[in-house]
Amino acid sequence: MSLAVVYTRGRQGIQAPLVTVEVHISNGLPSLSIVGLPETAVKESKDRVRGALLNCRYEFPLQRITVNMAPADIPKEGGRFDLAIALGILAASGQLRTQSLENVECVGELSLGGELRPIKGALPVAMQARAAGRALIVPRENAGEAALLENAQILPAGHLLEVCAHLNGQTRIEFEPPAPAAADSEDTPDFADVHGHYHAKRALEVAAAGRHNLLMLGPPGTGKSMLASRLPGIMPPLSDDEALESAAIASVSEHPFDPRSWRRPPFRSPHHTASAPALVGGGCDHRK
Repeated sequence: MSLAVVYTRGRQGIQAPLVTVEVHISNGLPSLSIVGLPETAVKESKDRVRGALLNCRYEFPLQRITVNMAPADIPKEGGRFDLAIALGILAASGQLRTQSLENVECVGELSLGGELRPIKGALPVAMQARAAGRALIVPRENAGEAALLENAQILPAGHLLEVCAHLNGQTRIEFEPPAPAAADSEDTPDFADVHGHYHAKRALEVAAAGRHNLLMLGPPGTGKSMLASRLPGIMPPLSDDEALESAAIASVSEHPFDPRSWRRPPFRSPHHTASAPALVGGGCDHRK
């Protein structure tokens, strides 16, 4: 009987709680069970992991495999746990050194060929991994996003074989973080292009200088979105903490995240027909 422990991160809003993946291999009929409140996408990872291991010429144990994802009261969703499950099976079956997993966290979805696919929310994961003092293995597409943090140990990989070669001490993953990007204002509409709207422009200037909230009212076509889209151009620069918090929200959202513009104040232009609950959140909770 063998046991292996791999560290990874879940997703709860902009938080990335620690998830410990425990893999136990014992005698019995060949099976793979995943416990610990997994959702459908996590349950399906056993097929992706099996295909990836076999296509990478690793041995898939024909024994009883139990994967426990702790803590059990946190829902697990998405394919971000594929890499941790695969590494746990390899370590528990003696095909990977277990000592190399003690100071490493990993996230990533696996294809059937073993390629690593990007995930949502890589920046919050990197923030928590840095706070825990562990290196983070991420898909190569998420490297630029995770590298926004200073003094974070980021190990980008494009394939399961690269990760295993690194953990076994055969070929080390080298990554040079890019230079921090300055605030990019080239794509921000210029506030000076607005003609007229003197009272509205004065209100935006006061709100930007004093960091006040701003509510725009008026029928469609009066210039609300035009003025709001130019507001970030006159706002004070974001501090490091503010920029990271804003980037973390963008990282977990469904909108494309561009690491080059992470210091730019965020802006989203809602449609004029959006309801109040759509703007501020809320509505009926059908789970109650």
